[in-house]
Amino acid sequence: MTATLGSRAVPGSPDHGAGHREVATAVLRRGRDTVTPALQAAVDRLDDASRTQARYHLGWTELDGSPGAGGGKAVRPALALLSAAAAGAGVEVGVPGAVAVELVHNFSLLHDDLMDGDTERRHRTTVWVQWGASSAILCGDAMLALAQEVLLEAPSPDAAPAARLLAVTTRELIRGQAEDLAFESRDDVGVDECLSMASGKTGSLLAASASIGAVLAGAPAAQTEALHTYGHEVGMAFQLVDDLLGIWGDPGVTGKPVLSDLRSRKKSLPVTYAIRNGGDIGRELGDWLAADGDPTDDELHAAARLVEQGGGREWAAAEARRRRDRALDAVTGAGLLPGPTAELVAVAHHLVDREF
Repeated sequence: MTATLGSRAVPGSPDHGAGHREVATAVLRRGRDTVTPALQAAVDRLDDASRTQARYHLGWTELDGSPGAGGGKAVRPALALLSAAAAGAGVEVGVPGAVAVELVHNFSLLHDDLMDGDTERRHRTTVWVQWGASSAILCGDAMLALAQEVLLEAPSPDAAPAARLLAVTTRELIRGQAEDLAFESRDDVGVDECLSMASGKTGSLLAASASIGAVLAGAPAAQTEALHTYGHEVGMAFQLVDDLLGIWGDPGVTGKPVLSDLRSRKKSLPVTYAIRNGGDIGRELGDWLAADGDPTDDELHAAARLVEQGGGREWAAAEARRRRDRALDAVTGAGLLPGPTAELVAVAHHLVDREF
C-alpha cells in the first residue's frame, strides 16, 4: 500500500509535485555549492586528526586521502541561505550561519553513530569504527566549537544573537537526544513525550537553520520568528514521515531494510501512538515491542499491521500534513520576499511529501 501526504496550493509557490522537486533540488544544489568552500576553509582550522576525520565524515575524502563523492543533501545550509535571502539580504550574509548549522548537524551525527553503534553512514565506515570512540567524540566536539567560532567572526552586527540562537539550539538538540536514549529503557513513553523529543532532536536545528540567516541579516523579530516556526514544523513533519518510511518505506528508496524500525523495536511516533491509543491492539503491540530476541519476518509484518490497526499510520500522516501546513502558513504570511519564499515552500514539500 502506497500513500502520499498530498499537496496544498500556496499562493506564489511553484507547481506542486515534480515542480516542487525540481525547484527544491536546484535550491539544495545551489546551497551546497555556495557553502562548501567556506565549510572546507573552516574545517581546515581543526587539528590534524580532527581535520582528517571531519573531511572523511563529510564525504570530501576517502580513507586513503583520495577525493570522496561528497556528503549529504546539505538541507540545513540551504535553509540558512534562503532565510537571509527571504529577509532581503545577499546570500553572503547567510554563509556563516549556513556553515555553523552544518557543523552542528555533523557534530550530532558523529556522536549519534557512536551512541547507536552504527558501523556505516552512507555506505561508508563511520568515524568511531575507523578511528575509535574517543576520536569520534573529540572530532564532534571540535566541530561544535568551530561552529560558534565561525558565527562570532561573521561580519554582522547580529553575530552574537545568531551565536546565542545556535547555543540554545544545541542544548535543545542534546535534550532530545538524551530523551531518545532514555526512552529505550522505558515501556511507558507517551505521544507528547515523543513529540517533545522529536522537537529537540530534529525540529530545533531545522528551526535554527531556517532563521539564522535572517538573524544575521538583522530582520525584524516577526520575520525571524516566522522562519523559525517554519523550520521547526517542517522538521517535525519530516520526522513523522521518516518514522512512517521506517515501517512502510520501500527499501530501494530509503536504503534501509524492510520494516527497519520495527526490526530494531524502535519506539517511533506511529508505534507509540498505536500503543497508547489502540486499546487491546495497542497492548498487544506493546507486549511485542518489549519482548527480547530477533523478530522473524512474519512477526514484523504482524507488528506493522498492529501499528496500522491501532491508528498509528493514519495519525502520523495526518499530523505530518498538519505540521507541514503550519510551516507553509508561517512562511507565506510573514512579508518575506516572494522568490525565496516560494523556494522555501518548494523545499518544505520536497522534504515532507514523500511516498510511504
